[in-house]
Amino acid sequence: MVIENSVRECRKELNLTQENLAKLLGISRQTIYAIENKKYNPSLELTLKLARLFNKPVEDIFILPTIDSAT
Repeated sequence: MVIENSVRECRKELNLTQENLAKLLGISRQTIYAIENKKYNPSLELTLKLARLFNKPVEDIFILPTIDSAT
């Protein structure tokens, strides 16, 4: 399942590069790239770290697609 996210927008609001954000979180720049391009859903721990760093609720950063009840 692809989860939409606004990580790129949040990162840019703080004037951070992918490299800077990765260093703050203790992960690779490639992981940030993959999250921003919806190729990787971060772990709960990383999701919470991002929310704390961006000072936003998780739901404002990660958007779960609606479930179609007709299927």
